[in-house]
Amino acid sequence: MKSVKTIPRIILLTSSLSYRAEPFLEAACKLGVEAIQGLDMPQPLAQYWQAALPVDFKEPAKAAQDIFNFAADAPVQAIIPVDDGATVIAALACDLLDLSHNSPEAAYAARNKARMRELLAQAQAPSPAFRMFHVDDDPRTLATQIAYPCVVKPLMLSASQGVIRANDPDEFVKAFQRTSWIVRATGSQTDESSDHTHVLVEDFIPGFEVALEGILSHGQLKLLALFDKPDPLDGPYFEETIYVTPSRLPDEVQQAIFACAARACRALGLREGPVHAELRVNEQGPWLVEVAGRSIGGLCSKTLRFDTEGLSLEELILRQALGIEIDSLLRERQASGVMMIPIPGAGILKKVEGIEAAQAVPFITEIEISIKPDNRVVPLPEGNSYLGFIFARGDRPEQVEAALREAHRKLQFTIVPEIHLTVNSKE
Repeated sequence: MKSVKTIPRIILLTSSLSYRAEPFLEAACKLGVEAIQGLDMPQPLAQYWQAALPVDFKEPAKAAQDIFNFAADAPVQAIIPVDDGATVIAALACDLLDLSHNSPEAAYAARNKARMRELLAQAQAPSPAFRMFHVDDDPRTLATQIAYPCVVKPLMLSASQGVIRANDPDEFVKAFQRTSWIVRATGSQTDESSDHTHVLVEDFIPGFEVALEGILSHGQLKLLALFDKPDPLDGPYFEETIYVTPSRLPDEVQQAIFACAARACRALGLREGPVHAELRVNEQGPWLVEVAGRSIGGLCSKTLRFDTEGLSLEELILRQALGIEIDSLLRERQASGVMMIPIPGAGILKKVEGIEAAQAVPFITEIEISIKPDNRVVPLPEGNSYLGFIFARGDRPEQVEAALREAHRKLQFTIVPEIHLTVNSKE
């Protein structure tokens, strides 16, 4: 009697609006892996979406138990958190199922910026001085206790949402009030934990920024790519634009950046899976801004190809999670980059022009406008998304950067203000 080959099964934890789900689904299909989407939505919506596994990201313990119950009938070999909001749930569920992953404590530390700062400080890893305050604290009183310049940020949000620089007490009061409002607006009305009732205030670290993409195996960090961020990120908001790899920094600086990121992973207790780290570099060396226990956000992973087979980042992550052999973690030789198209103003996006001209720029490989016409757009610090992504490949990083800038100059976005109607009632 012939044995039946078992198809590996994984769970991808993601929101229904995530940029990142589709590349993981494509990678799973390529590998012959069954991928179940654990979607962040209530049961009634799950039936409409025909979601096999609805989970509530706002209740991590219950979500992990729901995953455990699901796996009792459909065993899984790995649980992959696609977005920030799923990392703790994946760790809790892996604990229940005895699957290799980060501990829940480490996953939480990589999510909560205050806990991250505490652990980095304990490990004496280069990281800014910080203090945590309640959103209801009086910013005018706090303003006399702060060193300037400083950065005010939420504990749990990503994509620079709610992150504001303040250079003096007056700017601090406005920044604190604005960030506090964002924290309250994005949190659960019933959740009074520090995650959604506090903000972090930390010293501003001068210098230029880089992003490191890596993968952990048994606590050992392996470098996948180091991205230069050629545009300055000095505030008042911190909207990221261009990523280009390979880095043009001297080898010794790149090695120091990697060592700093590896030290941060050890301090947080991260041991398995993808890592995305943001660092600032100045004359004192690299400083850890944050490290996330998931892969690069948005559609930016399209810039990365590995091995002689041209593996995608998602395929590499799935192979590692499933114990499938990877011949090489070396990135392709070609330079590549992405521009996250910034939102120039709030309103309703009506039309996008110049796409054909932008696509005709040498070295541009793809332009993806992710927000459709007649949809609302919100810039930072209240917003947390981009108008789209521009991708380029070339022989040298400077070619890629120049192409991204030229393509962006050819795009024109028509955004009209929202109309707010006021109805006056008469007695």
